[in-house]
Amino acid sequence: MAKAKTLYSCTECGDTLSKWQGQCPSCKAWNTLVETIAEAAAPSRYSALSVVSEVLSLAEVEAVEDERVVTGISELDRVLGGGVVKGGVVLIGGDPGIGKSTLLLQALSGMSTAHKTLYVSGEESARQIALRAHRLQLDAAELQLLAEIQLEKILATLNQHKPFIAVIDSIQTVYSEALQSAPGSVAQVRECAAQLTRYAKQTGTVIFLVGHVTKEGALAGPRVLEHIVDTVLYFEGDTSSAFRLVRAFKNRFGAVNELGVFAMTDKGLKGVSNPSAIFLSGHSADVPGSCVMVTQEGTRPLLVEIQALVESSPSPNPRRLSVGLEQNRLAMLLAVLHRHAGLACYDQDVFINAVGGVRINEPAADLPLLLAIVSSFKNKPMPDKLVVFGEVGLAGEIRPVQRGQERLKEAAKLGFTRAIVPAANKPRQAISGMEIIAVERLQDAVSYLREA
Repeated sequence: MAKAKTLYSCTECGDTLSKWQGQCPSCKAWNTLVETIAEAAAPSRYSALSVVSEVLSLAEVEAVEDERVVTGISELDRVLGGGVVKGGVVLIGGDPGIGKSTLLLQALSGMSTAHKTLYVSGEESARQIALRAHRLQLDAAELQLLAEIQLEKILATLNQHKPFIAVIDSIQTVYSEALQSAPGSVAQVRECAAQLTRYAKQTGTVIFLVGHVTKEGALAGPRVLEHIVDTVLYFEGDTSSAFRLVRAFKNRFGAVNELGVFAMTDKGLKGVSNPSAIFLSGHSADVPGSCVMVTQEGTRPLLVEIQALVESSPSPNPRRLSVGLEQNRLAMLLAVLHRHAGLACYDQDVFINAVGGVRINEPAADLPLLLAIVSSFKNKPMPDKLVVFGEVGLAGEIRPVQRGQERLKEAAKLGFTRAIVPAANKPRQAISGMEIIAVERLQDAVSYLREA
């Protein structure tokens, strides 16, 4: 029997090569070529979704908002932008055991009373899923279940039962008979995702795809998988922690970077009504090196505690360690602190941590991070009931951030009475019970901290 011809496919751009190379010549990504079986040419399996489109003026297109259907889990609805949309395809990824299947089983069980639902499992047997539903005490009497990994059988079942919402757990276990490669390969993942997405658009069925992640934390399979779907959700957080974060990285029907906060209990994942309490340590007494900031996650303001530890370094190369914040930005901000505030940390080990396991990607964390470093370096606690936010430029200026008014209102609601903010974010109308300290330069904020 002749040996099957192999090709090497790039997981980033999908390009194929006859020989392995360290770098993909198309997208220049390193170590992204994986071995696949060359597929024989086949007639096209695709047809137009509708009649041939005509060129229209944009003014002739009727702009109608998509009707949303809530899942019954408020935090999941928030991340999705208010609920699921007919014909929408959602890809959800995360580490093994973090709660992807549990969350979707809860959502489908709640929706099964009003809508037709189908859970397709390629990793667990029907008995295992039934045991999980019993353990979570879910009312899943109306939930339809299918244990299958062959794409053609899954599509036939979807056509027969016509559910409103379906879950495919997981896309890496599904395979198509039209391809020779094994399940989980680049070709199989791309083909199965494309066929399921096509079915969703044709019938209006909402489809959730569960995706595996690599050891680097990215979704396994080709990068085109994230481009095919409408929404991409990631589970964040440590599996040893009781809290889980679900973040939207792509959403064609809502805002990106929305954050949903869940607590893992014996009854499954429960939404957290006051997530700011998770990210605040609640010290019994004021301690040096702790600064509370207000970060904006999508449309939700969250209070997060930034902790800093500055200690004399025993080695000639001081350590710079950052958890939850960008490490390269930390090095840049330490240089700004030295140049414009006169505080030198070149012989100090600097450790930064965002409490609660949250990752902060916005520059509004610059000022609270530096003030936490100053507090630890001087061994002087920050003033009580103080929140800080603001971007710091290389020239030492404090730059404004978006949604400053919403951040201050959220802090005032949680009992904070003082805030250090950029001068451009100072509210025109006073906020009841809140003293606003507006600063334009980094040295102004450091001077306030020294005098307080």
